[in-house]
Amino acid sequence: MKKVFVVLCVSAVLAACGGSSKSGSADSTATTGGSADSAASASAATASSAPGAKLIAANDCNTCHKIDTKVIGPAFQDVANKYPATDANIDTLANKVVKGGKGNWGDIPMAAHPTLALADAKEMVKYILSLKK
Repeated sequence: MKKVFVVLCVSAVLAACGGSSKSGSADSTATTGGSADSAASASAATASSAPGAKLIAANDCNTCHKIDTKVIGPAFQDVANKYPATDANIDTLANKVVKGGKGNWGDIPMAAHPTLALADAKEMVKYILSLKK
């Protein structure tokens, strides 16, 4: 039963993170929780103006990741807490976003995003690492 669940999760990840090359505006896809307090709303407003946040919203990242909640992959804040914002970590993590990876956060692999430019991946990673608590 566990193997079936893992296979289904991997299939869902691969289907959801298939490397969409859409470059449309993500502003219309941003959502806010109705019960969010003013601090969370202010944080969301600041985050949505960051270049990395806009790139994340324009791609399929939010299918598997949320800022403060583990979904299929780790929460962005968990990634930020694990990795200091060094140039080496930014390069390593940006390459994982583009090429994919497995093993750092469990058995479910990070799908590759080969159509994503490395420079865009670095902007996304810089934003993610800025979320450190």
